Amino acid sequence: MREIHTGLITEAVKEMCIEANHMLAPDMKQVFNLAVKEEESPLGRQVLGQLKENLKIAAEDMIPICQDTGMAVVFLKVGQDVHITGGSLAHAVNEGVRKGYEEGYLRKSVVGDPIERVNTKDNTPAVIHYEIVEGDTLYITVAPKGFGSENMSRVFMLKPADGLEGVKNAIITAVRDAGPNACPPMVIGVGIGGTFEKCAQMAKHALTRNIEEKPTVPWVKELEQEMLTRVNQLGIGPGGLGGRITALAVNIETFATHIAGLPVAVNICCHVNRHANRIL
Repeated sequence: MREIHTGLITEAVKEMCIEANHMLAPDMKQVFNLAVKEEESPLGRQVLGQLKENLKIAAEDMIPICQDTGMAVVFLKVGQDVHITGGSLAHAVNEGVRKGYEEGYLRKSVVGDPIERVNTKDNTPAVIHYEIVEGDTLYITVAPKGFGSENMSRVFMLKPADGLEGVKNAIITAVRDAGPNACPPMVIGVGIGGTFEKCAQMAKHALTRNIEEKPTVPWVKELEQEMLTRVNQLGIGPGGLGGRITALAVNIETFATHIAGLPVAVNICCHVNRHANRIL
């Protein structure tokens, strides 16, 4: 049994909140730079050029990439041979978020009640997803999510007969409806299967996958490629002002589901697809 103190977790989460809000992950930088070269619209190239300059300034001057520094979403893969010491795991994560947003001077956007809407003033609580895995390691992914794009995300409860074409139509419908409101170019996370809540969680987690890593299931890999092509034929373009590059990537996760349903979730993120990882 390996022990991990909550103090280490808090410190890691704090650093990840700051890192994710100031620096784009290397895979996202690479695909963004490629998009700048491939955009054919003069106005689209101008928008991408401005976004690229913004990314450079944010990293060099430690200014948040976007003024919406998001609600902290934290994915924890907890090894079954890990023993957390020093207090509550959830408290450790939330303390890390609190410190990260306060010490990083990040905007606090979380309200404690969805109707009364009083700001918690420290961006907590975080949304935490737990998964128990084999081994004695704790894997942490912090993915701050702004709500300009989050509000454009969708869940579709399809019939089995809708099949693959129904899935494709759902993805295109979500992106078309989002239009310029999701601050394109977008990264699109898709969850297929499971239940109502499972497909939504998969769609969110799919956004954290390294774009260079491709699915091992052939039809999923082909679907990602096809959907990226079709989305980029919609003409929405950078900033919603027209052009070729509407999306930078489409990442898909799948899970088993019931014989009577075909759940599909589409979680849309703007080009500021922020996430940071740590292994403790």
